[in-house]
Amino acid sequence: MKDRKGSRREDMRPEYDLDYCKAVRGKYYRRLLEEGANVAVLEPDVAKAFRDSAAVNEALRSLLRMSEATRRLTSRSSGRPRTVRR
Repeated sequence: MKDRKGSRREDMRPEYDLDYCKAVRGKYYRRLLEEGANVAVLEPDVAKAFRDSAAVNEALRSLLRMSEATRRLTSRSSGRPRTVRR
């Protein structure tokens, strides 16, 4: 049986020979935080309902608009509780 550890380095293309002593840990992490990159993983049954991320965003925006409209309809005009007249 041959030892593959030695030949693995020889089989690799030169462009994949990386010098890890110059690597920076978390190089793009701060930029992702500043840009606000969010990832949401959809359940398979939900993912089937949407063709792409634009469709998901459209549905969520629609839901937000609906909740804003509903909140305005159900909120009281004054901060005081209503009194019941008999």
